Amino acid sequence: MEKLKLLKEKIEEKENLLVAFSGGVDSGFLLKVAHDVLGEKVLAVTVYSELFPKRELEEVESFLKLTGIPYKIAPFYPLRNDNFVRNPRNRCYYCKRDFAMIIKDIATEKGITTIAEGVTSSDIDEYRPGIAASKEEGVWHPLVEVDITKHEVRQIAKDIGLPFWDKPPSPCLATRIEYGERITPEKIKMIGEAEAFLKDLGFKQLRVRLHRGGIARIEVDKEELAGFFDTNVLRVVSRRLKTLGFNYVTLDLEGFRSGSMDTGK
Repeated sequence: MEKLKLLKEKIEEKENLLVAFSGGVDSGFLLKVAHDVLGEKVLAVTVYSELFPKRELEEVESFLKLTGIPYKIAPFYPLRNDNFVRNPRNRCYYCKRDFAMIIKDIATEKGITTIAEGVTSSDIDEYRPGIAASKEEGVWHPLVEVDITKHEVRQIAKDIGLPFWDKPPSPCLATRIEYGERITPEKIKMIGEAEAFLKDLGFKQLRVRLHRGGIARIEVDKEELAGFFDTNVLRVVSRRLKTLGFNYVTLDLEGFRSGSMDTGK
């Protein structure tokens, strides 16, 4: 727990802190530690847009109300930025830059001097153009400073009692759309509803990737692939996703792989 001690020391040096809370484990862990150290001097800000699954927002508000952490939900409209909508490989840069401007405005309004988000040292090794934008805007990455990895976040989060320490990662819905395909409200809605449907069927770790021609490529954890070895499940899933607007429904036999759109594999 030496890294946790060091993290607390670094947070304690701050006069106050705004934590960008997405509802995920990394930002949730940072928020809990910050609140344990600074108490009411911490403000959680969740920036909500159509790229954010609705059930995620419900879980965010439930957690914040339960813990009593001061918070603010801020609306965000990334689909108004054509640089993002064109869906280039660095789309996340444009989104994160606009995102950072929103939370910086909130910090200024509230008199908060430091903004932090839950980027881990593991994220630095991956393709994350959004991190460059947040660095440019002066957002602090304390988990990187103390070299805490994603695996360590989950381990420590469990130890300190974060209720969703084992929650599967859930990046924004735009990451499901093949690069070069314009990001539209209709496509985001299709993907969001498709993933919600599969979760209602009991699948946990999953993605519904959208490829050219209206092809849905379903990824589920390898341990959950057996759930599709049932012709009735295949029929129900195919029928439902086609009613949502997909032309073809496929199952990726390699299973879930984080960032598979980035690697093309």
